[in-house]
Amino acid sequence: MSTTRASTNEPVARNKQESELEREITLLSRAEHPDPFRLLGPHVAGEGDAKRLVVRAFLPRASEVSVVLEGHPNPVPALRISPEGLFEAALPFGPVLPISPASYRWRVREAGEAVLESYDPYAFPPLLTDFDLHLMGEGTHYLKYEKMGAHLATVLGVAGVQFAVWAPNAMRVSVVGDFNQWDGRTHTMRNRGPSGVWELFVPGLVEGAIYKYEIRPLVSDLPMLKSDPYGFYSELRPKTGSIVARLDRHFWEDAEWMNKRANRDWLSSPISVYEVHLGSWRRVMEESCRWLSYTELADQLVPYVKQMGYTHVELMPVMEYPFDGSWGYQTLGYFAATSRYGAPQDFMYLVDKFHQAGIGVFLDWTPAHFPSDAHGLAQFDGTHLYEHADPRQGQHPDWGTLVFNYGRNEVQNFLISNALFWIDKYHIDGLRVDAVASVLYLDYSRREGEWIPNEFGGRENLAAIAFLKRLNEVVYASHPGVLTIAEESTAWPMVSRPTYLGGLGFSLKWNMGWMNDTLSYFAEDPVHRKYHHNRMTFSMLYAFTENFVLPFSHDEVVHGKASLLNKMPGDLWEQFANLRLLFGYMFAHPGKKLLFMGDEFGQRAEWDHETSLEWHLLEYATHRGLQTLMADLNALYSREAALHEVDFDWHGFEWLDCNDADASVLSFLRRAKQHEDFLVVVANYTPVMREDYRVAVPEQGFYREILNTDSERYDGSNVGNLGGVEAEPIPWGIHPYSLKLRLPPLGALYFKRERR
Repeated sequence: MSTTRASTNEPVARNKQESELEREITLLSRAEHPDPFRLLGPHVAGEGDAKRLVVRAFLPRASEVSVVLEGHPNPVPALRISPEGLFEAALPFGPVLPISPASYRWRVREAGEAVLESYDPYAFPPLLTDFDLHLMGEGTHYLKYEKMGAHLATVLGVAGVQFAVWAPNAMRVSVVGDFNQWDGRTHTMRNRGPSGVWELFVPGLVEGAIYKYEIRPLVSDLPMLKSDPYGFYSELRPKTGSIVARLDRHFWEDAEWMNKRANRDWLSSPISVYEVHLGSWRRVMEESCRWLSYTELADQLVPYVKQMGYTHVELMPVMEYPFDGSWGYQTLGYFAATSRYGAPQDFMYLVDKFHQAGIGVFLDWTPAHFPSDAHGLAQFDGTHLYEHADPRQGQHPDWGTLVFNYGRNEVQNFLISNALFWIDKYHIDGLRVDAVASVLYLDYSRREGEWIPNEFGGRENLAAIAFLKRLNEVVYASHPGVLTIAEESTAWPMVSRPTYLGGLGFSLKWNMGWMNDTLSYFAEDPVHRKYHHNRMTFSMLYAFTENFVLPFSHDEVVHGKASLLNKMPGDLWEQFANLRLLFGYMFAHPGKKLLFMGDEFGQRAEWDHETSLEWHLLEYATHRGLQTLMADLNALYSREAALHEVDFDWHGFEWLDCNDADASVLSFLRRAKQHEDFLVVVANYTPVMREDYRVAVPEQGFYREILNTDSERYDGSNVGNLGGVEAEPIPWGIHPYSLKLRLPPLGALYFKRERR
């Protein structure tokens, strides 16, 4: 009875197995197989005495295939077991698994092509550990960039590239490139289950290989080609391929800077930032107005910044982006230094040269939004993976971009690991986080009905707030001495206060209110300024509520806003005098400093990213004088502790007179940590020279005039106080002494009491 049943069932079982094999081959040939390792690579075939070890490969373009075995003189022919291109070879040794991936190679001849040999990608085991996948799932794999993307590696004695990508809603993911004729049917990846991660080791692939991921979504029959979200290098636009790259080619020589950075109290140190767009700082006009490369910038930009006395540069986004006109703020390649100016090691060289010159490097970073280009993060696996599905949460109305879904662990992990990546691999000293206000508010730039309240009915994006706090905590814990800087334009409280006190945890915050009030005041004709005096004093009502940076950034000199010089009223002399006064006031006001490139020498035209700054203007004394003033201000700012040591506390500032609106004059003290170390600053905001103007001072002695923005050194009218004045025992304001001064028109004066 049992014998009859067995003999009856054997053909049924065999037919079922054959049918299952045919179905899998069909799925493989249609690039729909969810687990190609189940069919390809080494397997035990047959049963009992007929059991044997076979290797299979899907090679749809091959005309002849064999297997080259280590230690065997003759290749083993492979049979085409399906017309679609599945080949199988029975190996002449026992069915013991696993077989070493280095023990055999496929030898393939394609029609009209040479014979090629390669190791079998389906012979290699998984490389990502279960612990890696666990950390990725909970969003705490902060070194995720060391696992995801494309990494040159040697696995079990074989050199190649390890690929990994997150696409949880894909039916199938393949690595495609020139190495496989961009055929998504080959090099399909291993699905690591609920993690949503796919991985594959491609043996023989080398640095410089161009690749993408071909993703077949579960929700669509059409595959998509996507650049690598973790790719370290990209083709130059308009091409969009990712490039296999090593990040260990540069030998760093900045150990002295890095050691000092970790132990420095940056909040009480001078920070004067030169904001730069690398593509338009200077161009080679005689060579079709081409960009300078990273290495050329190292030779030209670094010494210029050093000569001008800036402590830091802030680079507008260098992360890869498709559209020049976005200036980098619509980032797609978050882990790739843009190929516009060179390779990754070239950018490392530039950062290294800045550090060797004693100059820190900040990067603009854009975790608020990303563009919807088809090859990027948008609908990455056919679903709204990185962005929200609901456009009321997932689309940015101002920029036509997509908003990250901060409530998803893997998305938070992507962004935080990206921040750490630039600090770790490129030695970046700080990240200026762009558009923080748009991250914090669910109704940012949205009308009623165009946004979704949070779970408590409020407008605050709770997931985004948690992300920002976590970002700052992780950055500071991992890299002491690194700064995070928020571009936040609202009155959100405690942006630059520690998270354990309820703050967002940023180191510094841009003071957008100060910038707007100051520029609107300076735009007034001096005869009317007395009616707007409060714009210049209002900032001191909130100056110490945050750790502020005073920014005159690129945003103030584009889109019809005019250059800083052309914002100033009056004739040419008054414009330059006003701008010198503006800079003198800026460097005396509490807060760190930031100035956009070109403003330091009086760029006349609005900034244009497609051409060079107007360096020819330095042929004129007025522009050279302004540039000299900026270098002197930076030197004085760094030298005088009173100008930078106590920027974020009332102990570093004291009004001497903030009420002389009729004369449009302000006077105040700046103090260092040592109370007796102070400077007296007096600013006259009218073109009227004022004789015998009295200013209160707290101590007797000789007050040397250490800076005068109207000096002939800066091409001013040279009205001043002959080097300094003696304090007189004439009480003024709340102080027992006073100075009788000669105030230059549209000028700022700095005085320092000499110690005998």
